[in-house]
Amino acid sequence: MATGARVVLLGPPGAGKGTQAKLLQEQFAACQISTGDILRRAVAQKTPLGQEAAQYINRGALVPDDVIVNLVAERLKEKDCDQGFILDGFPRTIPQAESLDAILKRMGLSLNGVLSVQVPQEVIIERLAGRRTCKTCGALCHVVFDPPKKAGICDRCGGELFQRDDDREETIANRLKVYENQTAPLAHYYRERGLLREIDGVGAIDEIRARVSGALGDLVT
Repeated sequence: MATGARVVLLGPPGAGKGTQAKLLQEQFAACQISTGDILRRAVAQKTPLGQEAAQYINRGALVPDDVIVNLVAERLKEKDCDQGFILDGFPRTIPQAESLDAILKRMGLSLNGVLSVQVPQEVIIERLAGRRTCKTCGALCHVVFDPPKKAGICDRCGGELFQRDDDREETIANRLKVYENQTAPLAHYYRERGLLREIDGVGAIDEIRARVSGALGDLVT
């Protein structure tokens, strides 16, 4: 049964949650749980839940809450979560948060804290819209923060760089709107429970990491 850090990371796409989740995983020897990762693994392994999820994915539909919730519940029971967990990308909605509360209650656990990474929309758009992906090897770079040595050419393999559809500015704006409508209300949900800490997500990775550690100081012992 998990006894260490039990933390949820909230924040819009491009806020840097994945990076901070990995750092917290190392700091607390906890497991990092990304719904995208466990969904892909379940589909690849053709587990019963994975096969159910694949039916929706294959027709371009959203995977229902109950499938996602059950995948998370199964993941939390795995051995590497005994020392705690960092949830990245779940919950996304109030019903998912309520389901998570029920799962943890059955396990005799509760969350230590919820960190909301705050990043202005213009910064998020700059971060995501500047990303380029190699068509050949899949490597990522950024036209501003990590530019290739030769424009449009991958430093790693010499392949052609392109901008993914979900990294285009209009798509990013839509993703942020969905976040505000569905996920941002979670901040109020967790604030009422005394669990929310808001973190400035602008700056160097180590600077943000220090803010995260400071915010968790009185929550995780």
